[in-house]
Amino acid sequence: MANNSIPLNFTYDMLEIGQKSISISRTITDADHNFYMMLTGGWHPVHCDAEYAKEEGLDGPLVQGTLGIAISLGSHLESPLLKSADPLVGALGLKSWDYLGPIFVGDTLHIEVEIADKKLTSDGKRYIVDRQITLINQHGKAIQKGVARSMWRRSDA
Repeated sequence: MANNSIPLNFTYDMLEIGQKSISISRTITDADHNFYMMLTGGWHPVHCDAEYAKEEGLDGPLVQGTLGIAISLGSHLESPLLKSADPLVGALGLKSWDYLGPIFVGDTLHIEVEIADKKLTSDGKRYIVDRQITLINQHGKAIQKGVARSMWRRSDA
């Protein structure tokens, strides 16, 4: 994959559709799970009651799915892969995001990022990049997947 990786310190001209990079891994801890429930107020029994989770046929409480989005797109997993020579203007949102499997405390996750699309803005001074992001657990199973869109300013424009 080294020949088809997203280049570090990329510019618009260096990016190609299909380039992929893989992040480091991160294990979800009890602290991550509890802090996220406190932050979001998501105290549904499926997230915080072990007995309830067992009654529902789960191995333990589910981690909120939105934590998967947060660690995928936040500074933990994706940002080391997207080092640009051009300044980031900002995130433009998610085009899609699907939950494909559960996240549990103790799961070790990483992401695969693929350049899905790129285009210049009408003035040519900025560009938009769509990234296919796949969150993968320690068993190699894709558990979340989506397309995120961001805008960068061209330094050379």
